[in-house]
Amino acid sequence: MKKIYFTVTNDLSYDQRMQRICGSLARNGYDVTLVGFLLKHSLPLQEQPFKQKRIRCFFRKGKWFYAEYNLRLLLYLLFKKMDAICAIDLDTILPCLQVSRFKSIPRIYDAHELFTELKEVVSRPDIHKKWTKIEQMTVPKFRSGYTVSDNIAAEFKRRYGVEYGTIRNMPIPRAFREKNEPAKPFILYQGAVNEARAFEFLVPAMQQVDHPLVICGDGNFMPQLKALIAQYKLEEKIILKGMLTPAQLWEVSQDAHIGVSVAENTGLNQYWALPNKFFDYVQAGLPQVTMDFPEYRALNGMYEVALLIPEPDPDSIAAALNKLMGETVTYERLRDNCLIAREEWNWQQEEKKLIAFYQNILPL
Repeated sequence: MKKIYFTVTNDLSYDQRMQRICGSLARNGYDVTLVGFLLKHSLPLQEQPFKQKRIRCFFRKGKWFYAEYNLRLLLYLLFKKMDAICAIDLDTILPCLQVSRFKSIPRIYDAHELFTELKEVVSRPDIHKKWTKIEQMTVPKFRSGYTVSDNIAAEFKRRYGVEYGTIRNMPIPRAFREKNEPAKPFILYQGAVNEARAFEFLVPAMQQVDHPLVICGDGNFMPQLKALIAQYKLEEKIILKGMLTPAQLWEVSQDAHIGVSVAENTGLNQYWALPNKFFDYVQAGLPQVTMDFPEYRALNGMYEVALLIPEPDPDSIAAALNKLMGETVTYERLRDNCLIAREEWNWQQEEKKLIAFYQNILPL
């Protein structure tokens, strides 16, 4: 049985994309291990069809965390037998490159982000320079890879001449349960609470919306988000649920009325992104408000499931949210389209490309 190791910089519990990828490969005959790191308050690992390993670190964030984690990851991987290794994003690419060279095995790059175009990277010149240097040094050496959208794949080809495929963040198909109608229909935001997710505009927009917003997630912008909520006195209208497991998140999404996924056009990563939440909302039958960016526009042209806004300013966000919450005809049309699109936009369809990719590199 061919052994593949995947490496991430999270604690594995909430990484839906990696759970899908590793699970699909394991069910199709590969021996898969997913490696992450152990946080102080990490949940116990749930049983999966693949192996899981968490590495302990003294440092929790910043450059010292990356340095320590990459060193520990390298030492761990060097003593493991494997037939291929896959780096997830730039923050684990260096040890994967070194291990693949040492063991003379195939190396794969799975780019969840256009990492050097993240706002938190672009807005810090010294950090941007360092990550760009790492990208330039490593990505051309990873001739096999895939990413989350066609535009990001095209950018890698333009920069480094690599032909990466696209494996989108499609959810596993799930059956609906009977909806628990809340006293007041609510708006759902799920995903990372990070910079460039336009919370500076979404929070004040909620002053104009007569419905609660439930935020499920965590990230580097959480302190600023809490400060914004307090600044606009919206503690009763914006509810922070924190990190939820995929199963918990599905339960919440089925009770929501609409989804929201706004972002700043800051860096190419945001402009060309195609995150989990777009497809998760569709799978849950939730019409959504999102950005008029290329990937969303193309998908919405196939099945109109969203209201697209050109800029994430408070007035535009509020107007779109109120339109979906108040216009029954518009809401029902988009919801009906979600129910059609969910039959096509799901992991059952997308994993076929994943299996073909790995069978080409590691035939069973």
